[in-house]
Amino acid sequence: MADRKILTGITADAFTSDTDRWALDKLKRVPLLPMVIQKFHELGIDRWMYCYNMSMSVRCGKDQYGSLHAILQESCRVLDMPEPELYLTSNPFPNALAGGVERPYITLQSGIINNLTDEQLFHLMGHELGHIKANHILYFSVAAVLIPLLDLLGKRTLGTSDLATFALVLAFYEWSRQAEFSADRAGLLVSQSRDTSLSALLGMTAGPNRFASEQNVEAFMDQARTYQNAEPLDQLGKMLLFTAFGKYYTHPMPVHRAQELDRWLTGGAFDLILEGKYEGAPKATAGV
Repeated sequence: MADRKILTGITADAFTSDTDRWALDKLKRVPLLPMVIQKFHELGIDRWMYCYNMSMSVRCGKDQYGSLHAILQESCRVLDMPEPELYLTSNPFPNALAGGVERPYITLQSGIINNLTDEQLFHLMGHELGHIKANHILYFSVAAVLIPLLDLLGKRTLGTSDLATFALVLAFYEWSRQAEFSADRAGLLVSQSRDTSLSALLGMTAGPNRFASEQNVEAFMDQARTYQNAEPLDQLGKMLLFTAFGKYYTHPMPVHRAQELDRWLTGGAFDLILEGKYEGAPKATAGV
């Protein structure tokens, strides 16, 4: 494993994106949200989700998938945070999730283990830990369970209008996309390598395949810049596609994620954090 700098005392403010803050503030202003969160707690849905995850996954530890557990432990040391539970579940789709409002956990799908190297898994683990450290889990959990229920039963069970339900759904989708940029930054803070983090994003975009050794990070970044700088007619098409479908995506476009992460790194914030210049960093003491 690489020799990583430990970011003692670091808070989520160090890596939370401005768009994440903006979208969360917008979400909190939706009048229906407090009622939804109250129902989430009243029904004990967090406990249901925790129990379901445990029933369908294998919990990792020093005696069970010790290599994955060691990656989690090192990642938690870097981000200076308590260790959540770690699970592995059988699913060929390369993905991972963080859950558990009261008892945080991370669940890795088997497809992502086969798709990423050990070093790339540090980025993935940091990404999911970033969600936990930034207190994203409550809103993700509410969206995962109650938004479909609101869509089906909203007016009858909560006395709300279709318009209020629709506004809440859109606000959740918008925030969830922006939250991914913050988590990607946390992934980079753990991997502490531009190429490792970007290659992890590339690998998750391409998926498991036998030509993975031919992946090229710089070619992927060229693709991202081409997408961003598209011709006017293509830009219009992108806007129309987003209006029709993209507003319901929970994650930003992969090429956009890669470009935003690279911009954050080259903007200097990443280097400042590794130098110990962040809120919560230990203060230097003068020599006697």
